[in-house]
This record gives sequence, structure tokens and C-alpha cells, in this order.
Amino acid sequence: MAYDHQEQEQLDSFKAFWSQYGNIIIWVLILALGSYAGWNYWKTHQRNQSVEASALYDELQASLLANDNAKVQRVAGDIRTKYESSAYATMAALAAAKTAFEANDLKSAKAHLQWAAEHGNDEYKSIANLRLAGVLLDEKAFDEALKVLNGKFLPQFTSEVNDRKGDVLVAQNKLNEARAAYVAAIAAMDPNAPGRQLVQIKLEAIGGTVPADKKSEAAAEQKAAA
Repeated sequence: MAYDHQEQEQLDSFKAFWSQYGNIIIWVLILALGSYAGWNYWKTHQRNQSVEASALYDELQASLLANDNAKVQRVAGDIRTKYESSAYATMAALAAAKTAFEANDLKSAKAHLQWAAEHGNDEYKSIANLRLAGVLLDEKAFDEALKVLNGKFLPQFTSEVNDRKGDVLVAQNKLNEARAAYVAAIAAMDPNAPGRQLVQIKLEAIGGTVPADKKSEAAAEQKAAA
């Protein structure tokens, strides 16, 4: 009987507890399960979005190889509309800008690059703005091009930015500033960089002097001292 009485007390205690907290516990469980289900759905949705965007980007790549600018523009538009938050949207915008530029459609090229500069990560923003400055240079929108080039770029684009600044300044006939920009571009380049020689040619063409490489100077001094 003592056991039965103790069991009844525990049961009554549980009933009292459940009466007071049962609804709260149920709602907490519902919310937890709902959150878990929502998280799984979101992850699955993200995977599906990525697969679909990748397939469309493959189609865009094939269109690039076929030199089909019209299809590139169409597919890039589809990717941007359906998968705006994916990296494929930015890559597609950069690709579409390139083919539009080659087709002499500067308006479309500029629109794609502006979108990529606004929506891409820091690296894509730097690439898009660098190319956008080139389009603006072709449009003779020199002040606008310099404004873009004076914006924020990742450090690894320093030489390309200064090189492009030099091109814009030459177009404005601001040769002293252009020479300074080309010198800054060369200074930021690796001595073996493929584009270094071209920048040197542009600098010398406007009366500039290629700065001597410090290592070469040191070697020459050591040789002379010997």
C-alpha cells in the first residue's frame, strides 16, 4: 500500500506539472521541430538552386564558345533573374559584359558590369569596376572612369587600376599624371608580370622613364665595387 500511495503522489505531481507547463512544452517542441524542418528545407532548396544555376552557367559557357552573344545575354539574364544571390549570377554578368563589349554594345556591357559591381563579392566587384572603367574610357566618359578607379579595390588589383588610370589620363592629355600612374602600376607589378612590358611601352611613349629595378641597381653597384 505504501508503494501505491507513493506512486499516486508522483502521478498527481506529474499531472500538476503538466497542467501548468504542458502547453509550453508542446509549443517549444513544435517550434523546435518546425525550425529543424525549415532548416532542412532551406538547405535542400539551396542545393537545388546551386545545381540549377550551375546547369544554366554551363549553357552560357557553351554559348560563349559558340560566339553566340544573343544567347549569352539571354542565359545571363535568366541566371540573374532566378539565382540572383548565387556566385553564378555575378560570373554570368561578367561574361555577358565581355561579349556585349565585343559586339560593340557598350550600354549592355556597362549595365552588366554595374550590376556585378553592386552584387558580387570583393574580388568580383574589383574586376567589374576595373572593366567598367574601360567601357567608360571607350565612351569618353573620362571623369566617370576616374571616379570608378578611385573607388575601393582589393590590393592585388593595384597595378591594373593604376595602368587603367594612366590610359584615362592620357586620353585627357594629362601626361604628367599619366606618367605617375604608369610608374605606380610598374612599381606594383612583379618584375616578370606579362603585362609589365606593355605598361613600360605606354610610359615611354608619353616621355616617361621606366624606374630602375632596385635589385638590378644593387647588383650593378656590387659589380662596380668589385
